[in-house]
Amino acid sequence: MGRPQEALIQGMTVEAELRVPLATTQLVRFDWTRPGDDVFVEDAYRLDLSLTPRPRNACACYPEHWSARRFERIGDILFVPAGEALHVKGDRASLASINCRLHAGPIRASFEDELEWSDRVLETSLDIRSGSIRSLMLRLGGEARHPGFASPMLAELIAAQLVIELFRYPGVAIDSGAKRGLEAWRLRILDERLAEPGAPPALSELAKLCRVSVRQLTRGFRASRGRSIGEHVAQSQIGHAKRLLATDESIKAIAYSLGFGSPSSFCYAFRRATGQTASQSRESEIRTRH
Repeated sequence: MGRPQEALIQGMTVEAELRVPLATTQLVRFDWTRPGDDVFVEDAYRLDLSLTPRPRNACACYPEHWSARRFERIGDILFVPAGEALHVKGDRASLASINCRLHAGPIRASFEDELEWSDRVLETSLDIRSGSIRSLMLRLGGEARHPGFASPMLAELIAAQLVIELFRYPGVAIDSGAKRGLEAWRLRILDERLAEPGAPPALSELAKLCRVSVRQLTRGFRASRGRSIGEHVAQSQIGHAKRLLATDESIKAIAYSLGFGSPSSFCYAFRRATGQTASQSRESEIRTRH
């Protein structure tokens, strides 16, 4: 990225990160000790939700589309298209934000129609005012800070929904397709795969098993079962966890077998999902079996 990217990194601290095929989400803190005046270009679609007030004079210009003197105000939610240069100015500040880099390759592979970056769309991108986009960003930030059961899959689904919301926001709709469910044989394959112990499978693996695209899989599963496939996978993993807790397997071993990075993250996710600690669930399961 060159000098501007280095200048950004010098003042940036990553507090948490969650990577999935479609997006990389980071909880970041920026500490700029001098007024900002830099040009940035990224190879991904960038979405940034400021959790603290931006400087009142924070503004930006798309120099390849606008005159060098035209700067527009940056709002709480900033969206920058992949490959577009953005000239940013603002006072020195300390900011916290949720930063989501939506990878260009998977987006272009999933959505045939590219958004036309008209003057109006680019101006709108600097100040996205959408409650649904804000809510999705906050959910991604929550998964990054406190990963739960099937966090990667849930994050992938949230990121996919973000793409749809972003492309619809300026008025360019993406065809959502027919509300058709999955055939019975595909649902059976999914249930058989999810019944296997271990870390949760990726969406791409499940889509390949069903011989459909990830988009068709997620859309069809919701139509068939009335909930997202991410929620379904999370419930399957919780079931696995409860069954393992009824054995002599250590909590540490259970955590790693289910794909968690540490026993503490597993225990936090389990309590958040069930309302019980792992130890309480273990005692309850053992009593039930005896």
